[in-house]
Parts: sequence; C-alpha cells; structure tokens
Amino acid sequence: MLLSRLLENIKVKEISQFCDVDIKGLSYDSRKISDGYIFFALSGAHTDGAKFIDDAVSKGAVCIISSVKISNCKVANIVVEDIVKTMADIAAKFYDYPDKKLFIIGVTGTNGKTSITYMLESILKKLNIDIGVIGTITYRYANTVIDAPNTTPQSLDLFKMMSDTVNAKIKYLIMEVSSHSLVLGRVLNIEFDAAVFTNLTQDHLDFHKNMENYFNAKKILFEGLKNNFKNNKKFAIINTDDFYGKKLFDNENIPAEKISYSTKDKNGDIFACAEEISLNSKESSFVIDSSFGRGKVTVNQIGLHNIYNLLAVFCICTAMGIEFNKIIENFKYITGAPGRLEKVPSGKDFTVIVDYAHTDDALKNVILALKNLNPVRIITVFGCGGNRDKTKRPLMAKTACSLSDFVFITSDNPREENPADIIKDVEQGAIEVNKNNYRIVVDRKQAIYEAVKFAKSGDVILVAGKGHENYQIIGTKKIHFDDKETSTEILNNI
Repeated sequence: MLLSRLLENIKVKEISQFCDVDIKGLSYDSRKISDGYIFFALSGAHTDGAKFIDDAVSKGAVCIISSVKISNCKVANIVVEDIVKTMADIAAKFYDYPDKKLFIIGVTGTNGKTSITYMLESILKKLNIDIGVIGTITYRYANTVIDAPNTTPQSLDLFKMMSDTVNAKIKYLIMEVSSHSLVLGRVLNIEFDAAVFTNLTQDHLDFHKNMENYFNAKKILFEGLKNNFKNNKKFAIINTDDFYGKKLFDNENIPAEKISYSTKDKNGDIFACAEEISLNSKESSFVIDSSFGRGKVTVNQIGLHNIYNLLAVFCICTAMGIEFNKIIENFKYITGAPGRLEKVPSGKDFTVIVDYAHTDDALKNVILALKNLNPVRIITVFGCGGNRDKTKRPLMAKTACSLSDFVFITSDNPREENPADIIKDVEQGAIEVNKNNYRIVVDRKQAIYEAVKFAKSGDVILVAGKGHENYQIIGTKKIHFDDKETSTEILNNI
C-alpha cells in the first residue's frame, strides 16, 4: 500500500524527505524491520525508539514515524501529534480492518481473565468452533502459538494477529484486555462485539494510583462498544456480585445489551445465575438459571471463583448465538488454564498445588477452594513482585496468614528491589493481624523445599504467585524458574 494512502486522515505535524513508496510492512521493533517497512519510533517505559532509527534504516526502513523531528534522517520522516494513535490508525488500514470481519470478545478484570479464555476455547473445541486467543500465557491463532510477553500486545501486533486469524477463516477471537492496554492505547481502533467484566480487586496501583482510576481504565472497554461500524448487537457481560461490576452494570451510558452473571441475584432483563452450588475436592455442580434456560451442570473445576468463570463462559456462548442445550451438554468438557490450581504429581501422602494467585483476593479464592479438599493443614508459599503496587503486599500476608495453617514468605520477581525490603513490607500484614504462623525464606526454591519438608500426611502445599510463569525477574534479567518444575525436582529428591 502506498505511503500516501496510509497517511490519509492522519494528523501530521511535519514531513521531510517524503517519497511515495509502496509500504511492505510495519514495525516498532528495529530488529523486525525489512525492506520497505515503516518504523514507528515509540517511546516506552524502558527505552526510546529514536535510538534505533539508524538500525531500522540500515535494515530497509523507508519511513520513520516519530513524535519529534529526527535530525539528519536519511528516509522519509513523518512527525505526528499522537504516535500511539497513528500506529493504530495505520495498522488498521494496512491490514484492511480485520476486526470488522471477526466477532471479538474482550475480557477484563483483576482475576479470572486467563481461565475464562481457556475455558471458552475448550468448550468451543468440543462444538467444532475455531477461535483465536490472545492472553497472558500465549497468543494462539491460525495454528500459531506465541509466548506472550504482555497480556495485551501493541495495536500493530494485534492487527497483524487479527489479519492472520481472518485469513485462516476463523470467525471468533477472544482477548484478555489489561487495564494498562486500555490506558496506553493498545486496543485503539478495535471494534469489540462483547466485553466481559470479571471483578476488580486491588492490583496495579503503582500504575493507576487508586481504585477509581483502575475502574475507569476498565470502563474504557465497555464505553468503546459504541463504535459499531458492523451495525450488530453488542454485549456487556458483567459480574454483578462484584462491587465495581454492579457499578458498571448500573451505568446507563454503556451502549450494549447487558448480561449479568451472579451466584446471588438475577440482575436486569438478561441474566445467568448459579444456584444449588455444590463444591468438593474433585468437581463442582450447580444449576444455571438464566434468561436462556435452566439446567444443571457438573464440571471438573473446583472453587467458587471458578463458578464465576464458568458463568462468564456461559454468557459469552449465548452472546455468540450458541443454543442453551448445546452449551449445557458440553460444559463437562471444559478445562482450565495451566498454572491455575494445578496439581504437581508427587506420589507423596500430601498434595502440592501451583497457582497464579498474586493478589489478596485471588489468594483468598484459591485457599478457600483448597479447603474443599479437607486437608489436615494448608501450607502456603508466596511472595510479592518488586517495582509493583506496594500497598497490596501486607494485604496478601493478611490473607495468607489468616486462612492458611502455615506460611512461607519468599521472593517473587523482585526486579530491581531488594527482596528483603519487599518481604519486610509483606510481613507487616502478618503483624497487623497478630499472626506468627509464618517463616521468612528469601530464596524461592529454598522456601518450596522447606515447605515440602514441613508437610505431613494429608497436608496441601499451595505455591502461589507464578502459576504458568517459568522465570524469575531479578534486576532487569529473566532467570529460568518454574514453580511446578522446581516442586517436582524437590519432591523427587526428598
């Protein structure tokens, strides 16, 4: 596509060295530049794209788009007012607006996003419906699986993935939409058909500063449903048992058909409510009473939090137009995400569970779910990340120490902070609730080892915080570390 065509309707401040060439590709990463590419010189939290312009040009970039003029630029330099929006505008046009050819589901909230995407994917597979998935663990679309560096990629990557999905004749796409991505413009220009709100609990306040800002970030996804070039019905699927979910549901400015899900009430004209809930260590059963029908389901997922995830999946399926009976019949085939309540094989007379829980609310949900196993004791291993929301650290200790029989407080991605300083913040929560049922073990592998040594017959060890992650971030480096792998090694050698 000609550069002049891509620049139509773009707010340009200045142009130099213009040459109307055929553009072969787009990238904001100089390492991925080839002949005929546009390079977007983005400024990020850790680097400035302007530093890589010479490298991009040497690899064949024919145009640099930047927010300030590049001196001595050897190729076309387009200076724009808003480079993030410009990249989204150009990507949408370059890839021929693939979002308009898909039914796109955006899932946002603090907890449950990844589980919902995996659960939906598994039931659709039984129904022979293909779907692309973009989320925390991997991006999966058109027979491609890519490890996910971010929950929600940059807009340019998203449009490329959507284009590949369309070309593979796939009609549906589900995407985890993080609060960061909504604020930073990563999902600009994407027309969603359904938006799901799971819950909102304290997290990411290092970025959002307070809960109201955090909520307002999530709300962007729902307000964006007004962008309806497809001229189809939009859906807002909302957990109304959550305080912020109810607030969102009551918002009269959401331009969509609202579907509530709950374990307590039937809110609004269209709803799905879980009744007669029965939880045990192997499965969960409940009755779905909904605007679409009523039926009993039994699933191999445990814990009340997974009932909410399953209700969200049910509502998404109805929004996709799948018949009630087909959904209910196939619920038994639903599987969850890796690293979520995942049992580590051991052959021991106690159980080791790995889970991604890294907020106080998620930790609470998981520990309460494990209580359904009727363990002799629950032993929890957890830590808190460095360079992240410090205010949640004592909250996690309060939850862990209050609900567990014993706790090992350790490290979890300390990044550029001193692990001992992080743990000191965490420990304050245990002190505040007057608990002394914990031990500090800074090294995470050693903490898991000591938890295993401490365990007795009938106990459950919860190793929380990392789940599917296979690394520790120490300083600015990622070092291989996998909770499941480490636990297996310790169990096999003890």
